[in-house]
Amino acid sequence: MDVLIVVNNPADWPLSTAKVELMAARDYLTSPAAIERKNLRIFNLCRSYRYQSTGYYVSLLAEARGHRPFPDLTTIQDLKSSAMLRLHSEELDEDIQRALAGLRSKEFTLSIYFGRNLARKYDRLCQQLFKSFQAPFLQAQFSWHEAEQRWHLQSIRPLAASEIPAEHLSFVHERILDFFAGSQRVTRPRHRWRYDLAILWDEQAVQRPSNARAIRHFVRAAESLDLATEVISRDDGGRLAEFDALFIRDTTNVHHYTYRWARRAVAQGLVVVDDPVSILKCSNKVFLAELLQKHRLATPRTLICYKEIGPDVERELGLPIILKQPDSSFSQGVVKAESLEELQVEAQRMFAKSDLLIAQSYLPTTFDWRVGIFDRQPIFVCRYHMADKHWQIVRHDDETGDPTYGRVDSIPVEHAPTPLMKIALKAANLIGDGLYGVDIKQIGDQFVVIEVNDNPNIDAGFEDEILKDELYLRIMRVFLRRIEQSKTGGWSA
Repeated sequence: MDVLIVVNNPADWPLSTAKVELMAARDYLTSPAAIERKNLRIFNLCRSYRYQSTGYYVSLLAEARGHRPFPDLTTIQDLKSSAMLRLHSEELDEDIQRALAGLRSKEFTLSIYFGRNLARKYDRLCQQLFKSFQAPFLQAQFSWHEAEQRWHLQSIRPLAASEIPAEHLSFVHERILDFFAGSQRVTRPRHRWRYDLAILWDEQAVQRPSNARAIRHFVRAAESLDLATEVISRDDGGRLAEFDALFIRDTTNVHHYTYRWARRAVAQGLVVVDDPVSILKCSNKVFLAELLQKHRLATPRTLICYKEIGPDVERELGLPIILKQPDSSFSQGVVKAESLEELQVEAQRMFAKSDLLIAQSYLPTTFDWRVGIFDRQPIFVCRYHMADKHWQIVRHDDETGDPTYGRVDSIPVEHAPTPLMKIALKAANLIGDGLYGVDIKQIGDQFVVIEVNDNPNIDAGFEDEILKDELYLRIMRVFLRRIEQSKTGGWSA
């Protein structure tokens, strides 16, 4: 992918960019040659991104042309949003307090050049702000709140090249060359590969949706379809524009960085799995309970409880009762109460985090069905057996929190009970056409939906037991088709 720097006036550009092509914004906006170019990454270094300014239109038209603008329109809007400023200030609070500890002044201004500052001690804070607001040059303003004894992020804005102090220019020049050299280094030759796929994966995570062997299978399957594939980490947020698709194989949650990545990737025109809408819907058990009940799918008897648990819950559901936090995952945030007293104690603890809880009747089984579905087609069927001496498929050590899993066995999709497959597909289709794992209990001949998960486990040696390499190929074929359709306007997330 070629790199193009767009500025208001190249004659006024204070930095040397001999190794990167420089173009006037007017030429980029109006020149037929610029309009027709393919595989471009646009670094928009115009003086302003104000609404309907030249800089705003450079990013706007870059997205329309299928080029990759940096910053994109999502970032431009985020830089104007006080809500986004507060959100990121809260998320980065620990980094802010650590970086600014000991300063004697009440105000502090931080210049950020592609995620760096001249003072190395601010590098981590700069990098975190750069990931949150992905614009080349930024200026962040902090203020000390005496009453709280804390620093707050007051504002963050784009910094024009003309505003860079003369004594910073040498450092900024080096930073630009380093950044573009890195960008060029990680992009594989376009004559070898049709498209670029990023797989987001955290090899250090204890609970991750794919093991290392599965990730290697995904890479091989993708590259066999001519998709240049790179496994990236949380630290690579500034590189999303280099890719045509993003496959998230890290924990997903609305309050997790993966949700922000998914939103940003969709805004940049990437094919994304898991897409942000699926993450949003599947992350909340209250939403799922309402959705499944509305469409009359069989579920355990379920009550949505508001701020309290009364005796009527016990009368309605009987004991034991399962309590779930709306954002529970990996069997955490889910408890079984054996008595009304225990129920109320657990509920009080959970209500401290959420005004709503899910209460469900307890359905004891020796295993749960899991049906994996992608692009509205079943791709695997597993039986997840309960962990030893436990009522869930995962048991967490009381002291360490380490997980212990029950046995997993797979069966061919075509051998799975027909009613199981029908209810699984109906439940998944209520969410979308992404990658889902539908958890189902079987009570006699009846199948009841427990929940629909985005980001289901696909581990080598387990979910791929039946299809082997074909499972990974099926997933990557969908990515390839969606990328091709996105390039012609035939598909959107």
